[in-house]
Amino acid sequence: MPSEDAHEDVRYLAGSPGRIAILRAIREEPLRPAAITRRVESTRTTVQRVLAGFRERRWVVERDATYRLTATGERVCDAYENLLDATARAREFAPFAANAEPIATELPSAAFEHGSLTVASAQDPLAPVDRLIDRFEETESAAVRSVSPIVSRTFNEAAMELLGRETSIQLVIDERVLETSTESFPEAFKRALDRCDVSVRVHPDPLPVGLFTDREGPRTCLMAYDDQNTPRALFECTDESVHEWALGWFDRVQDRSRPLEDVVDDGSDPTGRDGMDADADIGDESDVA
Repeated sequence: MPSEDAHEDVRYLAGSPGRIAILRAIREEPLRPAAITRRVESTRTTVQRVLAGFRERRWVVERDATYRLTATGERVCDAYENLLDATARAREFAPFAANAEPIATELPSAAFEHGSLTVASAQDPLAPVDRLIDRFEETESAAVRSVSPIVSRTFNEAAMELLGRETSIQLVIDERVLETSTESFPEAFKRALDRCDVSVRVHPDPLPVGLFTDREGPRTCLMAYDDQNTPRALFECTDESVHEWALGWFDRVQDRSRPLEDVVDDGSDPTGRDGMDADADIGDESDVA
């Protein structure tokens, strides 16, 4: 466990943005105090005081009135920069991570290093959905893998667009989505049963996130939802390790799921449309998402 002295050194460096700015400046090249003052736009008194603190901690040495980092100073500067980067990324990805547990903890580290986020806001609450639909439209893959914990007319229509381009879809939904689909979107549900280019499986437990990817990759999209199943953030990444993780997670989810046909065969017509014309007018549908 780090000593109290180490905690004090961290508190000292974090106590002022000017201190890390001075450490960075000296890391770039050895400098005299006057040059440091100009580089970081600070007062000479402040720079001299900070340099004294650095000398006390053995982060810098002075030779011929010029300051340079020691080996420990280099390590402290690098570690602090890494901490700042990690903290900035954590803040950026907080809307996704907070709504995508436990999946967020399973993602490879490359996800947070190379991924990007589209977040819902008061000004644009559908930004994540619109972004995902863009990805649907851009997809040229012949084999899409998808997991959906919600039902949405928008997603249904985007999926039909994909199928029109001779794309096959393997989709996993949960039992809640199945129930909503049969009640609110019977036509889309019936098409899923009838089409040979759509494979739907039903998972017994609520699904934590939405997934959109394909076998070829490398783009992976993960949608995080809040407790009301409202899309909050869309994560995207083209890193190969993230794509491999996504395919592995999809396979695990799929393995725990049952084919839609088997679920349907277990009971009565889940569309509740026994004896009804499949093309009958069902009125206006609205997005559940």
